[in-house]
Amino acid sequence: MGKIWCIYFSPSGTTKVVMERIAAKMDGEKHTWDLLKEPDVTPKTLQPEDVLLVGVPVFSGRIPTPCIPMLQSLKGAQTPAIAVAVYGNRDYDDALLELKNMLEEQAFWVIGAAAVVAQHSIFTKVAAGRPDAEDLEKLDLFSAGCIERLQSGRMNWKELQVKGNKPYREISNVPMKPSADTTCTSCGLCARLCPVHAIDPANPRKTDQTRCISCTACIAACPQGARHFPKLMFVPASVAFEKKCAIRREPEWFL
Repeated sequence: MGKIWCIYFSPSGTTKVVMERIAAKMDGEKHTWDLLKEPDVTPKTLQPEDVLLVGVPVFSGRIPTPCIPMLQSLKGAQTPAIAVAVYGNRDYDDALLELKNMLEEQAFWVIGAAAVVAQHSIFTKVAAGRPDAEDLEKLDLFSAGCIERLQSGRMNWKELQVKGNKPYREISNVPMKPSADTTCTSCGLCARLCPVHAIDPANPRKTDQTRCISCTACIAACPQGARHFPKLMFVPASVAFEKKCAIRREPEWFL
C-alpha cells in the first residue's frame, strides 16, 4: 500500500471525526487534505498503489458545491477509493452516488462507500453528539471491510451499487443565513474560512446572503460564539425539523 490520502470537507467538524476514524485503522503513510482550510484546485495525481478516502457532508442531498472543483482536481490510475457521505439524520439522498460517480469518472475504483449520521450542522439538537460510541464501532467494522477488500486484490473488485438516483436531486437553497451579533470582535477568522467568500473581512458581522450556503463553518469557528442564524426563522424551523428527524437513523455501507 502506498500513501493513504484522507480528504474531507468539514465545516462543523463532524466529517473530520468520521474520516480520521476510518483512516486511523489503515496502515500506511497518511496524507491529509482539509478542503475547507486548504482550498486548492491544483491537479493532483494518485498512484495505483495509493488509497483515497473522501468524506463530504450532505447539503440538500448533494455534494457541497465548493468541494466539486477541488475533488475534480484529483486524478487516479484505477486507484482504490472509499467514498463517505455524512448527513444529519434526515437523508443522504443522491450525495453518495454523486460522490462515487465523480471519483469513478476520474479513474478511481470505489471499493467501499458509506453514509454516516452525524450531528446536524444547522439544527444541532438533531443527532446531537453523533457520531457516538455506537457509530464509531460501526465505522471500525466498515474500515475492516474496506481493508479486507483492499487485501483481496483487484481481480476480486466489482463495481459497487449504492443508493441514490440520477438525475440527481435538485439543490435547494437554505433560506437562513448566519450573521454576527454585537459580541463580534471583527477578528476576521470567519471571513478567512468561508468557502464561498460570503463574509467581508472589513465588515464580518454581515453575510452576503446571495453567496452563503449555510455551511456553518463561520459559526463553528467563531471564538466569541458571535455568529447565529436569525431566531425568528430558526426557532420554528428547528421545532419542525426536530420532529421530522426524531427517529434515529444508522450508518449504511456498501462493500
